[in-house]
Amino acid sequence: MMMTAAPDAAPATATTRERGVLVWDLPTRIFHWSLAVCFAGAWLTSDSERQHLLHLLFGYSLFGLVAFRLIWGLVGSRYARFSEFLRGPGATWRYVVSMAQGRPAHHVGHNPAGAVAIWLLLGLGLATAGVGIAMVTGGGESLEEVHEALATAML
Repeated sequence: MMMTAAPDAAPATATTRERGVLVWDLPTRIFHWSLAVCFAGAWLTSDSERQHLLHLLFGYSLFGLVAFRLIWGLVGSRYARFSEFLRGPGATWRYVVSMAQGRPAHHVGHNPAGAVAIWLLLGLGLATAGVGIAMVTGGGESLEEVHEALATAML
């Protein structure tokens, strides 16, 4: 994705519009679309006894992808790093208010609200996969409602 605003959220100028900034690196793009495919595949195979192994494959893959993203968020390229878009609650609130007023500040990469969504998505993905793994490795079906509730929240 090409973004044109300066990293400090200043409005885009003609110079930055002409120049453009490549934000998302290849590993981040592959992660994003792979996560979407794995989640959709797991969701669509969740009620089928015949496709149980396929559901497990999607679920384990999703778990691996989230683990990769957590590592990539620490050591990856500039805009993939969590430190690049991690902002405090005050900045997030100001951004949400600016959105409600119809004049949100522009950010290269994720805006503060998007950063919250990323943390929720990664946390829910990790929790959903973790509970699913616990179900398979001895927790049985007693965790099924928790697993389904987490997956629904992630959706």
